Amino acid sequence: MSRIGKLPISLPANVQVEINQENTVTVKGPKGSLTTPVDRDITVETADGQLVVTRPTEQKRHKAMHGLYRSLINNMVVGVSNGYEEKLELVGVGYKATVASNTLELSLGYSHNIFLALPKEVTATAVTEKGKNPIVTLNSIDKQLLGQVAAKIRSLRKVEPYKGKGVRFVGEQIRRKAGKTASK
Repeated sequence: MSRIGKLPISLPANVQVEINQENTVTVKGPKGSLTTPVDRDITVETADGQLVVTRPTEQKRHKAMHGLYRSLINNMVVGVSNGYEEKLELVGVGYKATVASNTLELSLGYSHNIFLALPKEVTATAVTEKGKNPIVTLNSIDKQLLGQVAAKIRSLRKVEPYKGKGVRFVGEQIRRKAGKTASK
């Protein structure tokens, strides 16, 4: 049995779950609501404050779907109750970030500024302290969408291995290269 799939999902007191006949799971909480379709072979049931995901057989396809849908539903429960946060650090001289009306403006050393329209589910804040690198903080209840937006921002200026300049996640370890040495 799937190690992840067999774990029950504990529901906080302020979270409600609806399961439709079309096998669509809707999770509502204080931060919002999320919906996801579940494969018709996988069953989701509520039992004394917990969600249990089960599969009908031991087929390889059912095993794969079992853990997947358990993780997706768990991410929805955590998202509507606590939310998710990603922090990106802009390392480089002159790199700046500002947020205005859900549009992120980035100055990343190109000849022009980059304007990135964020989805309405994602909120962003940019903090610049003197002597420190600018930090962009992204918040959302949807883990997948948040990761996708963060990866898009990071791909605008990937970290280069020689000086370490670029957009990185806070706390990310970058493999540095030595570079050329002077020959004398």
